[in-house]
Amino acid sequence: QVRLVESGGGSVQAGGSLRLSCEASGFSVSAYSMGWFRQAPGKEREGVAVIDSQASTSYADSVKGRFTISKDNAKNTLILQMNSLKPEDTAMYYCATSAYDPARYILDRPGACNRWGQGTQVTVSS
Repeated sequence: QVRLVESGGGSVQAGGSLRLSCEASGFSVSAYSMGWFRQAPGKEREGVAVIDSQASTSYADSVKGRFTISKDNAKNTLILQMNSLKPEDTAMYYCATSAYDPARYILDRPGACNRWGQGTQVTVSS
């Protein structure tokens, strides 16, 4: 059974850091594209960062240079390291997987993902 479980969210001040994890079961993260998406109240879900099956990455312009996505294949886990957080990063963050490549295609199309986690809340105060 495919399952994605996010953790690592919380409340931080602007400029702080958080590390999100998404533990996968039922499949190998190394073989699939994996991504982080977020949704703030009243807004549509948007792509944050994606890493595909070839380990290519794609980031939203708003997070480039601040966030880093990676896979820990030994732990079958997806990671999002978030630095220099801003209040506009406040949202529910979701982990998802897709059978498609490349990363840029998935970043712009959350509908291309077929499995989602339950989400973890990130709140950044000014």
